[in-house]
Amino acid sequence: MASLAKDTAIYGISSMLGKFLNWCLVPMYTYVLTNSAEYGIVTNLYAWTALLLVILTYGMETGFFRFVNKNTEDPTSVYSSVLLCVGITSSIFAIICCLLAPGISSLLGYNKHSEYIAIMGIIVAMDAFGCIPFAYLRYQNRAGRFAVLKLLMILINIVCNLFFLLVCPAIHAKNPDLIAFFYNPNYGVGYVFISNLISTISVTLMLLPEILKAKFHIDKALLKRILAYSLPLLILGIAGIMNQTIDKIIYPYLLTDRALANSQLGIYGACFKVAMVMMVFTQAFRYAYEPFVFATNKNGDKRDQYADAMKFFIIFSLLIFLGMMFYLDILKYVIRSDYWEGLRIVPIVLLSYLFQGIYFNLSIWYKLIDKTHYGAILSLIGLVITLVVNVAFVNLCNQWFGAGYFASAGASLICFFIIMLISYFLGQKYYPINYDLRSIFTYFIVAMICFGIGIGIDNWCNIWVAFALKTILLIGFLGLIIKRDLPLSAIPVIGRFFRK
Repeated sequence: MASLAKDTAIYGISSMLGKFLNWCLVPMYTYVLTNSAEYGIVTNLYAWTALLLVILTYGMETGFFRFVNKNTEDPTSVYSSVLLCVGITSSIFAIICCLLAPGISSLLGYNKHSEYIAIMGIIVAMDAFGCIPFAYLRYQNRAGRFAVLKLLMILINIVCNLFFLLVCPAIHAKNPDLIAFFYNPNYGVGYVFISNLISTISVTLMLLPEILKAKFHIDKALLKRILAYSLPLLILGIAGIMNQTIDKIIYPYLLTDRALANSQLGIYGACFKVAMVMMVFTQAFRYAYEPFVFATNKNGDKRDQYADAMKFFIIFSLLIFLGMMFYLDILKYVIRSDYWEGLRIVPIVLLSYLFQGIYFNLSIWYKLIDKTHYGAILSLIGLVITLVVNVAFVNLCNQWFGAGYFASAGASLICFFIIMLISYFLGQKYYPINYDLRSIFTYFIVAMICFGIGIGIDNWCNIWVAFALKTILLIGFLGLIIKRDLPLSAIPVIGRFFRK
């Protein structure tokens, strides 16, 4: 558990810092881009890239961890075979995107900018390939280098965004001839994608030391076994990521007015950024948890540790939920005021992320007993729920609330709640783990009571009194955690001041 906590801290701090830095781009996008419809384009295309990234890695990241930790396999052969396989398929994809960009862009409604498709195709292909060297760093427990490279990618992207969206317009206003050879003042949102391309190429080059450690030889028999394990995860991954992105992919087609749909999608995407802290914690935990699970399982049954990991994940997720909801009146300034109408979905999104994180933690049962097809089935069930709710209710919510994205946020919550429950009961049948349900339910109920009280405080008190009272509630919840499960004496560094 100490190793998991250390790696989670490194991944978590770097991931949270990186996401915060990316988060800082949101105000610029909402102020610099002409309207929310332009940000809707960014939201839509990045939803597509998230889906394509899963397709292009086709479960090989998890397959790598599974086989590289088997005592019967040569780690270098596993790494080389996986890296080359993903590299070949990613290269083919990038070439296809560049050749067919005009046709694809026309289908997606971006026929005036076919280069968007070529750029994003290259980006997602390089990201897919880069997932394997990054996984290799996690396998080697080189969390420091992993974190540095991830942060560098984000920093380069931010610098390029600032240059193209703020510096270049300022220079163009005073001396347009100085930058006329590369800058088009009317290109707007396109520079968001160009910035991403530059950062992706840069970090891929920085990964060359890890890439060159491969033997550049594919063990066909080994690769066949890895693919047999990993390909069911492709279905799982596609369904899983579509549960998170399908609403943003199909949203422009669910309303009859495409301009209105893009505008609402921009608001929806921006408000998702406000809820990003929960997703960051889930992702950071995942980075450390997956290698930990396979490595500890190799050395014996560690179900008690898995149960503890689940409990503490939920505890800290609820703490984040309360912190964000209690101070949402401050956090909302990360986006422009005409986006604030979408902030009503933030608690729904946060709870959706919580259930998604619990579902991920529960998923270890089918990964450890090599029954990954159950994961695919669960994800497909979730996908059906997400699609049905979006298609059935987006238009209705648009009529009732003036915002169809209420249905999209609700669909995500319902989806992850249901598949979380199904996964729990199946897991208890095939790989029972004695989770501390009593503590988990206690924390959840107390957190929801605190949240309800916080809403009442907002309705009856002025903003400063409300902040003070909600801070007391948050401290009270933290005190419950310390009393029940995390005594101050057990916390690293500060613990020595509380030991008897």
